Amino acid sequence: MPKHEVRESSISKATTHKGIGDYWDEHDTTDFLDQGKVVEMEFKLDTEVTYYALDNELSERLLKAAKKHGVSSDTLMNMWLQDKLQQEHVY
Repeated sequence: MPKHEVRESSISKATTHKGIGDYWDEHDTTDFLDQGKVVEMEFKLDTEVTYYALDNELSERLLKAAKKHGVSSDTLMNMWLQDKLQQEHVY
C-alpha cells in the first residue's frame, strides 16, 4: 500500500493520522478557536453503505493492520480496495 502522507498539523505538529488523533484525544478544540479559520464545506448525506461478508481470520488481520496504520478497519479496507481497483483499471 502506498503511504498516505500527512502534512504537519498546524496545531498538534503531528505528521501522522494516529499522531493527530492522539493529540485531539487529549485536547479540547475550543481551546484553539482563535487559531482556526472559516472554510466552506459540502457534505453528501445520502451515502449508501453496502456490507460484504468477510472471513473471521481475515477480519482479525484487517483490524491489526488498521491499528498499525492508525486508521479504522473500514477506512483501511476502502483505501486498499480503491488502490486495487485502480490497478485493475476498474472505475
